[in-house]
Amino acid sequence: MAEEKSLIEYPSQFPIKVMGAQVDGFVEAIAHVARQFDPGFDASTIEQRPSKGGNYLGLTITITATSREQLDELYRTLTTHPMVKVVL
Repeated sequence: MAEEKSLIEYPSQFPIKVMGAQVDGFVEAIAHVARQFDPGFDASTIEQRPSKGGNYLGLTITITATSREQLDELYRTLTTHPMVKVVL
């Protein structure tokens, strides 16, 4: 069986959207997770979009992706984080 070819070239800049409740510490918590997987991650690059009602906050973090395994583990870590509602 042939090895599955990745559609992503590594390393590359890879944006990830994260939704969570608009609470104190959410942005910092997501930045902390991002730095675990990309030590060079710059929190000042996080894009923030509050929901219309102001209850939720959408973040876009852009990390340097180095492997499929790194991305899979990052998605797993984000989706199981107690402050995170959705990861895209």
